[in-house]
Amino acid sequence: MALNATILGPEGQGVTGWERAFFRDIQPLGFILFARNIDNPDQLRRLTSELRDAVGRDAPILIDQEGGRVQRMRSPHWREYLPALDQMRRARDPMRAQWIRNRLIAAELHDVGIDVNCAPLADLVEDDTHPVLLNRLYGADTDTVVAAAKTCADAHLAGGVLPVVKHIPGYGRASVDSHKDLPTVRADRADLEGHDFAPFKALNDIAMGMTAHIVFTDIDPDAPATTSPRMMQVIREDIGFDGLLMTDDLSMEALSGTISERATAAMKAGCDINLHCNGRPDEMQAVADASGDMTGAAQTRANRALAQRKPPEHIDIPGLEAELAALLS
Repeated sequence: MALNATILGPEGQGVTGWERAFFRDIQPLGFILFARNIDNPDQLRRLTSELRDAVGRDAPILIDQEGGRVQRMRSPHWREYLPALDQMRRARDPMRAQWIRNRLIAAELHDVGIDVNCAPLADLVEDDTHPVLLNRLYGADTDTVVAAAKTCADAHLAGGVLPVVKHIPGYGRASVDSHKDLPTVRADRADLEGHDFAPFKALNDIAMGMTAHIVFTDIDPDAPATTSPRMMQVIREDIGFDGLLMTDDLSMEALSGTISERATAAMKAGCDINLHCNGRPDEMQAVADASGDMTGAAQTRANRALAQRKPPEHIDIPGLEAELAALLS
């Protein structure tokens, strides 16, 4: 079966009749959920089941559940977590706390039928990192960030949830919010390769990744990484990432042009999958039309990633909760 090179966000808390027919016909690779899609655990289990029923297969379902400010599933039904950077700085054993946090997140996701989480983040904390990103990160040096990101990824895999490393090739120097404007980084290429790109090179064996909507002027002054063939070459060859590469949300205002033009540009640059998140039917149709079928290489990468899905290993949830509380007390 040919799959459309998209991951799409449904509009509400159930699958509409239009969405059911649309998803069946175009066959997106998978779906992504946001706070608008979520009410309670039973509703969320129904939604994930309806989405898979619509396409007739075990499609991957994604979410951004980093913990802290960026988590779509919140209390009273799910745990609240410290921002990642706050936890890294507070915990007596930061890596153990990082593993427990992410293993508990994976358990919550798997319980409601979500099997891909858009984490870890491997961007580095910089002096001018924008507040929209800053406290979501793990640290300012490559060794710490790589260790924390690997720990996050391993904890998710142990919980039956696939990790997505982001934001390739590095968003830490962004001093503006790419949801609203296009960040531009003017550092020279040697500095970028030795610093910004280094964590992603060390993490290039993670099977799924997400691009950054950010311009690196010394490599391509005319296009953000998501739509830049030159930056895609850097990601694939210099960083060595051969996993399934999805765009960050095409709806973000860092990108220019119509939604169709953004989708076309990302595909031409070399992204495997276009990610569209706002749930607008007209935009979903336009993105699907512009994206077309997945390439053979993209399908191979997707198959390799999805083959890592496995039943979660058993854990003592109350024990882990108590341990995490003690590490942070």
